[in-house]
Amino acid sequence: MTRKIDIFDTTLRDGEQSPGASMNTEEKLVVARQLLRLNVDVIEAGFPISSPGDFESVRRIAELAGDQCTVAGLTRAVEKDIVCAADALKYAKRPRIHTGIGVSKSHIYDKLRIDEDTAVERAVKAVKCARNYVEDVQFYAEDAGRSDYDFLVRIIQAVVDAGATVVNIPDTTGYSLPEEFGQRIKYLVDNVNGIQNVKIAVHCHNDLGMATALALAGVKNGARQVECTINGLGERAGNTAMEEVVMAIRMHEEDLDAHTDINTREFIKASRLVSSITGMTVQANKAIVGSNAFAHSSGIHQDGVLKKRDTYEIIDPADVGAGQSQIVLTARSGHAALKHRLEELGYTYEGEELDKMYTAFLNLADKKKEVYDEDLESLIHERDREEEATAFTLVASQISCGFPLTPTATVTLKDANGREHTACDYGTGPVDAMYKAVNKIVDVENDLSEFSVQSVTRGIDALGEVTVRVTAANGEVYSGRGADGDIIVSSTKAYLNALNRLIAEQH
Repeated sequence: MTRKIDIFDTTLRDGEQSPGASMNTEEKLVVARQLLRLNVDVIEAGFPISSPGDFESVRRIAELAGDQCTVAGLTRAVEKDIVCAADALKYAKRPRIHTGIGVSKSHIYDKLRIDEDTAVERAVKAVKCARNYVEDVQFYAEDAGRSDYDFLVRIIQAVVDAGATVVNIPDTTGYSLPEEFGQRIKYLVDNVNGIQNVKIAVHCHNDLGMATALALAGVKNGARQVECTINGLGERAGNTAMEEVVMAIRMHEEDLDAHTDINTREFIKASRLVSSITGMTVQANKAIVGSNAFAHSSGIHQDGVLKKRDTYEIIDPADVGAGQSQIVLTARSGHAALKHRLEELGYTYEGEELDKMYTAFLNLADKKKEVYDEDLESLIHERDREEEATAFTLVASQISCGFPLTPTATVTLKDANGREHTACDYGTGPVDAMYKAVNKIVDVENDLSEFSVQSVTRGIDALGEVTVRVTAANGEVYSGRGADGDIIVSSTKAYLNALNRLIAEQH
């Protein structure tokens, strides 16, 4: 059986410290409920002494959590902080006070303006004070990633002897390399007496983009608790992302001798909830929870995924609540992806027909970033209309218009015998000019009774679909449709579609 790794979530404390990501008490309670659904081991609910709102948040989350998980409150190594946290955690079934002090030379001498002996003295005093209120005391050695190895051993030994139950080794600035950080954890395991009786935790920041790698290096070398946040939210470049470290542990359980009890199917919900509440958008290519995490647009990748998902996906999207793989149709998509999507829509194309459809698809995809289902439906119907045409088909169209120009249109049509006809005319607008030019070639009496245009999909590059109705001399009404990225082209196609039907009926 592999080691159980506790997941300590600090979204409501460190995550909230992201500029612009602050949450009120009610919002924190909403997130806390989602963290309980994720089955996290510890919720760091806030920094009670920092504000009345934070105190109230810690108090209410402590009540909410009940026996399900530990609730922690952060403090400095200051007695009034500790007393305040103890008061906020008064009704918690499983309370933890998280206290600590800086341990790097930068923090000891530049920030705190004290010496090493005083730092050790304050650390021990804080742990002993916290133990007067709760049995579970976590000590953080701030900026441990840049601290002297031997001093780190000294202060950790002192707090372990004073009664700390968890020792948190943070890479506060995200400075370390994974291998070195792992060695630091191992050095503590090998040199602190009684370290086997407490949990080593790691709290890594992402300043160099290595927070998850640092956390995993800590786990591999003896850490049994990882501190993390949803979406990697946190100070500066953020913290270790819970979804990343948990799924990495799941993928490499044997190599890391580790597992977690997280309900991973709640990750997408948690990600979207935190993003919605904080207003911090998740980048599309974010691991695990980004909108592109399980999306494939390359034809080679799509072909592989369609044949067997794990050719390009190491995680089943359903395992993190993402539903299923997404085949994104773009100009890079191949025959296999298009055929698959068409079949999902209920259309079957094979051989030469599929090749023709693929050519039409590529012509559209070259004009758009992404081709949606609605685009394909419109493309299919447009091809059907082209095949239906017997009298005239559109070869080319050109418009000159704009203020103060007079709208002028030139159109070339091919008749049923393959002969091409070109005409030019002007009108009150580009569509009027084009329709007058068409009428010079298609000499059939009609009256345009209805014209409408709408976007097929979202986006500025969406197809425009035009619907027209024309009334023949005998009063019969014929409808026509056309779709294209150019509204004038789609208008011309729609008009021709209606006129072809009128002519076919007359014949």
